[in-house]
Amino acid sequence: MEAARTPNLDRLAREGTVGLADNVPEGMEASSAVACMSVMGFDPAVYYAGRGPIEATAMGIELEPGQVAMRCNLVTVLDGRLVSYSAGNITSEESARLIASLRERLGEVGGGGPGRDRLNLYPGVGFRHILTVREGADLLATSFTPPHDITGRPVAGSEPVGPGAGLANDLMEWSKGVLAGHPVNEDRVARGLLPATQIWLFWPGMKPAGMPSFAESYGGRRAALTSSVDLLRGLALQTGVDCLVIPGVTDGGDNDYEAQMAGALEALDDHDVVFVHVEAPDEASHAGDIAGKLRALERIDALMIPQAIAMGERPGGASAGPGRDRSPAPVEAPGGAPDDGSEGLRLLVMSDHPTPVELKTHVAEPVPFVMWGPGFAANGAEAFSESEARATGFAVAPGHLLMSLFLGLRSR
Repeated sequence: MEAARTPNLDRLAREGTVGLADNVPEGMEASSAVACMSVMGFDPAVYYAGRGPIEATAMGIELEPGQVAMRCNLVTVLDGRLVSYSAGNITSEESARLIASLRERLGEVGGGGPGRDRLNLYPGVGFRHILTVREGADLLATSFTPPHDITGRPVAGSEPVGPGAGLANDLMEWSKGVLAGHPVNEDRVARGLLPATQIWLFWPGMKPAGMPSFAESYGGRRAALTSSVDLLRGLALQTGVDCLVIPGVTDGGDNDYEAQMAGALEALDDHDVVFVHVEAPDEASHAGDIAGKLRALERIDALMIPQAIAMGERPGGASAGPGRDRSPAPVEAPGGAPDDGSEGLRLLVMSDHPTPVELKTHVAEPVPFVMWGPGFAANGAEAFSESEARATGFAVAPGHLLMSLFLGLRSR
């Protein structure tokens, strides 16, 4: 954040309330599923039941009792080293053909037994797919390594370990033979692109217990979400949050930042809260792409934040939807007086978790946030960065409590 040029975010920081939020409860993995659940205002220590089922929900997969869903990435492993956790950012169209071939031959796994009766594959977005396993409880007690944690490193020593490891390892090894020489891979290699050499399994889980809806949890407020990622759409579906369809929204640097924010602000006509999820900085971090990460942050600042500021500065603050009809309860912001209930657009900017470029994976550290708009007074930050947020001395832990503070339902 300090290296990126973000004048608009820095303005929010000077005018608003800045602090740190701890989105990953102690003892839980620093995954986007855990951290994004916190951002959306739900305690992952209570409601998290595995990432696989969340993404399965987004894909319309209805899990049976005892059935496990888990992430199935297409990856590139060359000479025993994991070269790419995304098979060179393989497209959804190419992936669908590869997954179809794998699905057709699942009966080969386990000598025609387990694969035919227990397993199914579902194509997702890009390199991300879902495997379901009937009677798969043993997978929940198995240790898996996410491929983005070992990019550029040998895969030996990172195989699944535990009671379900036999099936998982068999599947991953079997997939190599199906994908070798596949026309999709041959075409990618001819174009100088990385092939998808195998599947990689991780993040198992079963259908979670019923979560309350966002409206039930937050005073009847109606929420919407825009994202290109199945995980976020799955969380939205589990919590009664409407999923917006905005053309041009992707998970990479080609995301249409301007259109995504414009669509989100338009949704405030009939929603109280809109979550705007941008995946590009995280994807660049996993790839170790410093320039790509800076570019993504600067595009968020240049193409998204000014639209929100402009709406917030209009007379009346925002369009006259349900979010404009309710006056929030008083909220005490550090360094300022409690909110008087005045109307206007409020903006919360934060990441779900850090993904340091040098590590290429997630870490469970607090993240900076800024709240801007009616009721949020300046508390000393001069810019939007980790160091400035830390210097304010304002922290929210556990992080899921930040949503109540942002909506004016509690004081700190």
